[in-house]
Amino acid sequence: MKHTVSVKTKLIPLFCLALLHFALHARGAEPVPDKLVVLTFDDSVASHYSVVRPILKEYGFSATFFITEGFSFRTNKTDYMTWEQIAALHREGFEIGNHTRDHMGVTPNTLSKLEEQIEAIAAKCRAHGIPEPTSFAYPGNAITPAAFPILRRLGFKLARRGGAPEEPYEGGRGFAYEPQKDHPLYIPSAGDARPDWTLGNFQRAVYQAKNGRIAVLQFHGAPDNEHPWVHTPPERFREYMKYLHDHEYRVVALRDVIRFVAPQAYSLDPLEIIAERKAQNE
Repeated sequence: MKHTVSVKTKLIPLFCLALLHFALHARGAEPVPDKLVVLTFDDSVASHYSVVRPILKEYGFSATFFITEGFSFRTNKTDYMTWEQIAALHREGFEIGNHTRDHMGVTPNTLSKLEEQIEAIAAKCRAHGIPEPTSFAYPGNAITPAAFPILRRLGFKLARRGGAPEEPYEGGRGFAYEPQKDHPLYIPSAGDARPDWTLGNFQRAVYQAKNGRIAVLQFHGAPDNEHPWVHTPPERFREYMKYLHDHEYRVVALRDVIRFVAPQAYSLDPLEIIAERKAQNE
């Protein structure tokens, strides 16, 4: 009798695990491991190639580089990458994402221009042997869910925003991405690095990568001469990457999180989880 009870006791957890596994795969999503971090870099800054790239390669990290020809990209090759360098990033295995041609904020008033802005970068990618991007980042963190139909029609699977509106833009704080709650085209940044950040600020962002959440980090240049308010000192950036390596974080590009996204996630109300987080802050 004791033996029978023991066998049943052991079988019940196994049965539950099997049901969970079946449920996850039935909806097309894998469970999210702890300590999963996504690195993203905005604005085509020259230091992405000269400073960021060798550090990422040293640690074996992947990343997404969101490309725009905005600001002084076309004429200032001291502070911005060339398309040849962007193509080299692709050949080395990094993801190239779309950040619009002119770094255009995505608002209800600019939606009529969004397809043209996106297609301009897609065309440059094709011309340089880079696949058309399937990841998008909202320029200037201006966001509207009204962009979803356009992004979906143009083939985007994932889109990253900033930490706002849950957190004020100025501090660069944010929340980790929850694939079961966040719309895949409204992925929040867990942190948007700033020049006055310390290792403690960085740790707060990546510590959120647990319990089904993914820490998506937003960087600009290291250095970023044209945008000093989002600059990251090169020595500080190296400190952050060493921390990820030493604490055994898994560091990937944004495209790599698609395996954790269920098809029905595209039907989520993007504002529901935002309201929930803002309530937590009150």
